[in-house]
Amino acid sequence: MQIIYRAKDIADAHILSGFLQSHGVECHVGGHYLQGALGEIGMADFALVRVADEDTERARQLVLEYERSNSSSGHEDKQQPSEMPSPLLIIATFLISVFILVLLVS
Repeated sequence: MQIIYRAKDIADAHILSGFLQSHGVECHVGGHYLQGALGEIGMADFALVRVADEDTERARQLVLEYERSNSSSGHEDKQQPSEMPSPLLIIATFLISVFILVLLVS
């Protein structure tokens, strides 16, 4: 499976997933449990939409169509699929989560 979209949050990933499925492209939304550790803070782009390898090109065309329709309605903060979150941001997020967990346990 290929990652074709990194959403800003789980809701955005599911909206795109529904859009792709309505066009006949089966997909999978991942990142539910990773984002939950941060509560309502939707950071570090953990919400991913994946499609089968054979559907990658069709899905990318549909993602572009989806982004164009959203940019015309004022939503222009989407990342390109090739952008990866900074390793430093991932490590910082993990350390903050561990720190909060230690505080809660003690």
